[in-house]
Amino acid sequence: MRILVTGAAGFIGSNFTDRLLASGHEVLGLDDFNDFYDPALKARNLKSASRHANFELVRGDILDAPLLEALFARFRPERVVHLAAWAGVRPSIARPALYQKVNVEGTTNLLERCRLDGVRHFVFASSSSVYGDREQVPFRETDEVDHPISPYAATKKAGELLCYTWHHLFGLNTACLRFFTVYGPRQRPEMAIHQFIRRIDAGEPVQMFGDGSTSRDYTFVDDIVDGIEAALFRSEGYRIYNLGESKTITLRDLIALIGRHVGREPLVERRPLQPGDVTRTFADVARARAELGYDPKVNIDEGIRRMVEWFRADRADAGT
Repeated sequence: MRILVTGAAGFIGSNFTDRLLASGHEVLGLDDFNDFYDPALKARNLKSASRHANFELVRGDILDAPLLEALFARFRPERVVHLAAWAGVRPSIARPALYQKVNVEGTTNLLERCRLDGVRHFVFASSSSVYGDREQVPFRETDEVDHPISPYAATKKAGELLCYTWHHLFGLNTACLRFFTVYGPRQRPEMAIHQFIRRIDAGEPVQMFGDGSTSRDYTFVDDIVDGIEAALFRSEGYRIYNLGESKTITLRDLIALIGRHVGREPLVERRPLQPGDVTRTFADVARARAELGYDPKVNIDEGIRRMVEWFRADRADAGT
């Protein structure tokens, strides 16, 4: 099957691209290699895929409508997985217009291209951030999500609404996947777990925002890839799915766990809570289990072990 993956050079996108290629699909990866983090790291993410005969990479922007038209006409994708976005809660507060333009207008461009070219299946990467700062847990897909507390979260909610509109008007089968704090090999360097591992390993202090009692539902990237693959081939109509581990860990316990796996006592600097940060996330994955067969397998202890192992191998490979 011919599948277009946007954001293919990113953390989740590159892992998912490898999965599709291993399953025998043809993949056209689209990525603009922006400078949110080092583009050279994104190129390394595609090291394996770039050697595969069924993979083609196009460096381009989802805001470039003529480019999308040409790519769809030439490649003729049968399904689209839309993972490209400007990511991150805190950066979106500093650059809200950019996040709106790329995340909302770019998604609109892709949905409209699917309509015009007869693509019937579309997977959209949403986020647990759409739930806002909820006190009631676990988070369910039926919960009200009308109070996002960051521009990033607002753009992801907007993307879900756009997907529903294209489904309603044009019958596009769309799965919106709410990812819960994904980590694992190739994780972006500014994200908490990658940053904590790097700094603890170097004997440098890590910043703990708040008193350490905030908690997250951390989800290993292999489990997320399982969920995306299942949604791509099993979801019909318009559906929203939580993809998480459905377990939580506090920030202070996470830092201690990373320290154990790195083999160093963490040096912790306390900082105030940051605007846009939520107190907790916790996924109810009953719908994804029932409809997609989603079954997260990697717990946080095993996931951190694998992440530290990857970090050290990657650093050795890069010669740093």
